Amino acid sequence: MPIVVNLDVMLARRKMRLNELADRIGITPQNLSVLKTGRARAIRFGTLEKLCEILECQPGDLFAYEQPSTRQPAHGVSNLSKARARRAG
Repeated sequence: MPIVVNLDVMLARRKMRLNELADRIGITPQNLSVLKTGRARAIRFGTLEKLCEILECQPGDLFAYEQPSTRQPAHGVSNLSKARARRAG
């Protein structure tokens, strides 16, 4: 997904733990973790507003758009690349 979530960066800058932020926002730590790891498919504007209020930031500080072609595979070489290499070699 080309949307990158920088919540972990903002938490580190504010020296705040995920559980503390979840308590202050009023959502479960599990749901906030899903957002932090980039697995969330959506975010409510109310939640985004609370995140920005508590972390004293703008939405652009929490999210960034990254071109799909510039992203590196999570574990080095992608499985598709490995499969292609096996077929070619």
